[in-house]
Amino acid sequence: MLTLLAKLFQALNSESSSRQIALAVALGFFFGLAPLASLHNVVILFFALFIRVHLSSFILAATFFSGLSYIFSFFLVGLGESLLGAQALQGLWTGLYQFDWFKLAHLHHTYTLGAFVFGLLMLVPMYFLSLTLVEKYRVSLMATLERYRIVKALKASRFYRIYTSLAGQGV
Repeated sequence: MLTLLAKLFQALNSESSSRQIALAVALGFFFGLAPLASLHNVVILFFALFIRVHLSSFILAATFFSGLSYIFSFFLVGLGESLLGAQALQGLWTGLYQFDWFKLAHLHHTYTLGAFVFGLLMLVPMYFLSLTLVEKYRVSLMATLERYRIVKALKASRFYRIYTSLAGQGV
């Protein structure tokens, strides 16, 4: 886990594209909300591997948001339940349930459907939010953090040795 965190800080402090990091965080958010063994998580994983995103950021975001999804579980179940129970959508769900892909996607489960819909709705705002945060970190916060004692203490730790070894600066 320290290695992943070091790779994230390496990406934040390097010249790598902030769009790649932001997209990795947004996809990690979408991936982390739903249960791990869902069909749309497999699609998101292949998409993240196919396009150029920062994989350490994706893994860290997926891990963080999967832990955070337990806090949102009541909301996600409620959203899925309201969508599955809506009278106007009963014909749609009945028709979709006839397809094997829909059954395989487990969108007839309230939590999975709620996580899918919420993740889909929040994908673009999460991208722009994380893009803004990465750019603001690079412009203002990175230089300010270098002056604090805690940062100097971290530079003397094992974490910083891992970070510098990944950056190619040696130990």
